[in-house]
Amino acid sequence: MRIITFVTQKGGAGKTTLAINCAIAAELKKHRVLILDLDPQASSEGWYQDREADSPKLVKIDSWSLPDAIAKANSAGFDLVIIDTPGRDEPSTTAAIRCADFCIIPCRPTPVDLRAVPPTVATINRLSKSAVFVLTQTPPRGERLREAEAGLSMLGIVSPVRIVTRAAYQDALGAGLGVMEYEPEGKAATEIRQLWNWIEKKMEKIAYDSEKTHIA
Repeated sequence: MRIITFVTQKGGAGKTTLAINCAIAAELKKHRVLILDLDPQASSEGWYQDREADSPKLVKIDSWSLPDAIAKANSAGFDLVIIDTPGRDEPSTTAAIRCADFCIIPCRPTPVDLRAVPPTVATINRLSKSAVFVLTQTPPRGERLREAEAGLSMLGIVSPVRIVTRAAYQDALGAGLGVMEYEPEGKAATEIRQLWNWIEKKMEKIAYDSEKTHIA
C-alpha cells in the first residue's frame, strides 16, 4: 500500500480538487483507493456526500487517528491512501507528511503562492520525504507560467503536466464526480490522466531506487 499526501501551506491552490481527481484516476486503473480528509474545511467530505458511486472511499479524521486509519486501510486491502491536508501549517499537516511515501505540492503560478512554498518544502526535507510540485489553476501558456516553473525547479521536481484553469474541474466537483467521469474526453480529463501516469512512474522509480539502495 502506498500513501500520497497532498500538501500546501497556502489555501486556494486546488489541493482538494487535485487529490480527488488523482484518486479517481487511480480507481479507473483498478486500484482500491481510500481518501483521508484531514482538512477542517472538509471539502473532500462534502464532495463525497454528493457522490453516488461507492468508491473511492473517504473518511474524515483528525490527525491523532491518522496512524490507526492507515493501519486499518492496509488491513482492508487498499492499494492507495490519499491524504488531503489543511491549507495551512499545523500539526496535522506535519503528521500527514510523516506518514507519506510521496508528497504532492500543488502551487498556483502567482508570487504569493510561490512565496508560501519554502516552509512546506522545509518540512518535507526535514522528514526526508520524496515530493513533486504540480502547477495548478494555470493559464494555458505565458511568461508567468515559465517563471513559476523555473522558480519551483530550484526547490525540487516540477511535473511537466500543468492543471489549467477550466470550468470542468468545479463543475465535476459540484456533481460529486471527477473530471475523468464528468467529461471523459475533455481537456481536463486528459490533464489528470497524463498527470496520474507521470506520478505513478515517479513513485515506481523512487521505490526501485530505494530498494536498490537497501540491497546495496
